[in-house]
Amino acid sequence: MINEKKQSTRRDALKMGVAVITVAGAVSASSATSAETKTPFAVKSTYIPIVDSKDSFPVRRIYCIGRNYAAHSKEMGSDPSREPPFFFQKPTDAIQNVKPGTVADHPYPSLTKNYHYEVELVAALKSGGKNIPVDKALDHVFGYALGLDMTRRDLQRALADEKKPWEIGKSFDHSAPIGPIHLVSKVGHYKDGNISLAVNDQIKQKANLNQMIWSVAEQISKLSEANELFPGDIIFSGTPENVGPVVKGDVILCKLDRLPDLSIKII
Repeated sequence: MINEKKQSTRRDALKMGVAVITVAGAVSASSATSAETKTPFAVKSTYIPIVDSKDSFPVRRIYCIGRNYAAHSKEMGSDPSREPPFFFQKPTDAIQNVKPGTVADHPYPSLTKNYHYEVELVAALKSGGKNIPVDKALDHVFGYALGLDMTRRDLQRALADEKKPWEIGKSFDHSAPIGPIHLVSKVGHYKDGNISLAVNDQIKQKANLNQMIWSVAEQISKLSEANELFPGDIIFSGTPENVGPVVKGDVILCKLDRLPDLSIKII
C-alpha cells in the first residue's frame, strides 16, 4: 500500500510538472506570437533626438496645455483667475525635429490665412501613472526641450465660434517643431527661465517660466487625473502673450535659458 501511494504521488507530481511545463510553454508561445505580430504595412514611429546620446526618445503622445500664461489667457478672451487647466493633443507625427544651429524649412500649411507661432517649454516623460501627486510629478520627467505649437488660428477661432472641436486648428502635419531633449541631470528642472520668440529679428514673445499659471509639476498631476500617463508622453507647457501670424519667408527664432535656440523658416 505504501509503495502504491508513493507511486501515485509520483505520478501526480509528474502530471503537475507536465501541466506547469505546458502552461509555461503556452505563455512563452503566446509572448512569441505577440512579438511577431504581422501587419499588412509598416507604420513609421516618431522619435526626438537626445543630446549627448545615441538613443532617441520615442514619442507616445503629445499633450498641450491651453492658456497657461495670464497675459496670453487674457488676449485669448479668458479669465485666468477662474479657468482650470485644459489640455488638447496633437498627432505624434506632427513632430518636426529641428537640429540646433540650423534654420529648418517649415511648410506653410493648407486651409489657413492666419498662421500663428507659440513658443513653449516641452517636458518629456520617462514614466507615468494615474493621479500623480504634485510633489512626485517631476520624478517622472526625463528631460526638456524647446518647442513650437504652430496654430491655424483662423480655423481654431471659426470652429470655436461654432462650438465645434477646433482640433484641425492645432493638429496637422509639422505643427510641433521641436529641438532635441536635454536630460534633467544636465539642465535641471524649470521653475523659472527666460523664454522668447522673434520673427525676422523682432522680439514678439518674451516672458519668464515662473509666470505660468500651472507649473510643469501641476500640469503633470492634473493631466494624470484625466489620462494615465506613460513613458514617451511629452507635454507642451503653454505659451506667453503676443502670439501672432507669420507668412512665407519669415524666420522664427526661439530662445530658452539653458537650451539651444530653435529656428525655422516658413516656406
